[in-house]
Amino acid sequence: MRDAIYFQEELRRRFPAAHSRLCAEIDEQYRAIAPDVAFARLSSNPMDRRLDFCSYFLATILILERHGESPETIRDTCLAVTRAFVQPRNSWQRWLRQLPAKLMGTPVVALMARVMQAKTGRKGHEDGFLVQVVTSPAETHGLGYGFDILECGIVKLFRKHGAGQYVTVLCEVDELTSALAGLELVRGGTLARGASRCDFRFRHLPPKR
Repeated sequence: MRDAIYFQEELRRRFPAAHSRLCAEIDEQYRAIAPDVAFARLSSNPMDRRLDFCSYFLATILILERHGESPETIRDTCLAVTRAFVQPRNSWQRWLRQLPAKLMGTPVVALMARVMQAKTGRKGHEDGFLVQVVTSPAETHGLGYGFDILECGIVKLFRKHGAGQYVTVLCEVDELTSALAGLELVRGGTLARGASRCDFRFRHLPPKR
């Protein structure tokens, strides 16, 4: 997996003595999970394509759990990997991350919302995602853009492998990525916690002084 280096570096830092063995076991577990997400690469729903990366998360969680690591250690490890992965590498990437917030409320975002609905409003696979885009200003804090995940491929994948309790770790990542984009994520619930949807609503973060 192309982005496995982010996992490997964090495992080396946290578990220096067992690092090589853990990485080998995780790679083996990832290959075992791979058939469950093989559809994602060619899915008509672009949301499904994140399942390959998430399957490596799942492999990491399952192996750490098998080695007796606590849920807290597993959560902290996964969040550390994610922070390293999403951080902009340079000023250009930082600008790109903040561009959506700058475009909120413009015709460009309205067009993007229509395109996103067309691509993600239908399931590409039964085990994938289903999304409803929301454009009503009254429902989106005046920004004209939000979305609801009605079916989550990550929840389905993790539950299939007996790791449903760890999906909430990846839900925490949404707040981090939103903040990097200059937005506050306003959420009422998630599928992982038993809600009927994962609602993504946003507000502009105040400018840093």
